[in-house]
Amino acid sequence: MRQIILIPDEDGVGYTVEVPSLPGCISEGDTLEAAISNIREAIDLYLESLTERGKPIPDAKGRK
Repeated sequence: MRQIILIPDEDGVGYTVEVPSLPGCISEGDTLEAAISNIREAIDLYLESLTERGKPIPDAKGRK
């Protein structure tokens, strides 16, 4: 399981989500459900891209 960080937008509408173990894997959504759905898709695409390029997949540990 990968750790995600949910950051509520300052205006109170929406969320930004990042995955510490996948540098640059960031998404957002207007609702919590949308943000989680979007980051799941972003994770899948990120890992697919690494695999296609023959790059190692980082382990699921979060930031230290």
